Amino acid sequence: MRQKINLDDDYIKFIRYAEHYIENNGYGIVAMITNNSFLDGITHRQMRKHLLETFDTIYIYDLHGSANKKETAPDGSPDKNVFDIMQGVSINIFVKHKEGKNGLADVFHHDSYGTREVKYAELWDKSIDNAGFTILTYATPYYFFVPKEFKAEKVYNSGFKLNEILTQNLSGIETQRDAVSIFFDSHTLARLKADFLKSDEATLREKYNIGDDGRDWTLKEAIRDINTSATLDAKLLFKPFDFRRILYTGHTKGIVAYPRHEIQRHLLMKNVAIICPRFFKDDASYFVSSGLTAHKSLSVYDKNFVFPLYLYPTDDAQHTLGGKEKRAPNLDKKIVERLSKKLGTTFVSDDQDTKADGKTAFSPLDVLDYIYAMLHSPTYRETYKEFLKIDFPRIPYPNDAKAFWQLVAIGKEIRLLHLLESPTLSKFTNNYPVSGDNAVEKIEYEGGKVYINKDQYFSGVPEVAWSFYIGGYQPAQKWLKDRKGRQLNFDDITHYQKIIVALTETDRLMKKIDTLWKP
Repeated sequence: MRQKINLDDDYIKFIRYAEHYIENNGYGIVAMITNNSFLDGITHRQMRKHLLETFDTIYIYDLHGSANKKETAPDGSPDKNVFDIMQGVSINIFVKHKEGKNGLADVFHHDSYGTREVKYAELWDKSIDNAGFTILTYATPYYFFVPKEFKAEKVYNSGFKLNEILTQNLSGIETQRDAVSIFFDSHTLARLKADFLKSDEATLREKYNIGDDGRDWTLKEAIRDINTSATLDAKLLFKPFDFRRILYTGHTKGIVAYPRHEIQRHLLMKNVAIICPRFFKDDASYFVSSGLTAHKSLSVYDKNFVFPLYLYPTDDAQHTLGGKEKRAPNLDKKIVERLSKKLGTTFVSDDQDTKADGKTAFSPLDVLDYIYAMLHSPTYRETYKEFLKIDFPRIPYPNDAKAFWQLVAIGKEIRLLHLLESPTLSKFTNNYPVSGDNAVEKIEYEGGKVYINKDQYFSGVPEVAWSFYIGGYQPAQKWLKDRKGRQLNFDDITHYQKIIVALTETDRLMKKIDTLWKP
């Protein structure tokens, strides 16, 4: 399925309409206050190129203020929008002279941060002549209308791309109707399935508050799917550390609009996958999954892509390691061969092979753990942040075998923490000391305590764990917020305590990576 690109916003149509009149007239000025997403959006690159070809001079007064991007001023102070909207704003002036000029337009840019009042005062006092515009350096293929730091481009491009080494990948599961597809527990899922097997459309719409059908999901097709297909009550990674149950058949536009079965089926068996959006509006961040994965499990705004480590030949779960057909690593052979040469060790195609001893041979899982460690290096994320925003990440080749194995070991620790499989997770550093009804009501963090209601709390929660971001989410906060109005059971309480340990340990290990790797 082709991914929709966001070029149908009205402001883009207005800019193009105005540009059309300037082209016909031969000269003129277009001045608009618009959404600023076109300044650096990847899907807007041809738009920017066309504007550069049409006009002679372009002025961009970027007022920022994007709540979606959680923007702040360079000094860390709040950055507010000049309007009551979420999306950032820019003033754009496009000039075409009667005599024209050769080549692409000159682009002048200025950033404005701060409160609304500060920006209003600044705009009142400024003009084209004294606004502090600086000429912008842009380059193919993106022609960004914002300053970018590309000094490290050559070094970055010498690495291998995530979608080049893990060749089979696809965006995560998109239900279109979470309320009738994704559940906190299997009991609720079973009740809904029973209703869909016996009730008519009108009854189901009323009972489950199902609104109008859409292009990609209809109640009629959902009923047909459940009644004619084998349904699976499967574990789903919904958000970081937040596992739900999903009613899954694998059929497109059934109970789930887009199950992405061609990739997700490999995660119904013994496997692990890296999760990564192609573009980042949030700061770059990565996660792993060992099962079915939702399309917004990591990023709030962008679809997440799922990169499984292993590919299975059939949908039949019996064809696992002990079956007749073996899984194959989802790894590019040429990149693996280059890794093998640099490490001076042999590659074995399955991590269960006893030859993969961490000394004379390395396995697919070792490769994944090396990648996962690199993706969690704060220095890596900061050094290459401009590149990480615009495409899948590139991973540097290891300098030598010693560095590779050191990073593999840390990557493994972080992977097991994120899958909640690490033995470290049993060593709780936090407690849940007060008995009660465990109802999640008002969530507050104060002095290392996370209150879920006025009396009950988790104690010993470090600030770093409470504030820690993975993608667009703060798991220690998001997991509880999503359970407002519910009562935590024993497993829920234990699960949350594990999340706190996992986040605290992730922060520690990320810092450790930076003692082992420098760009």
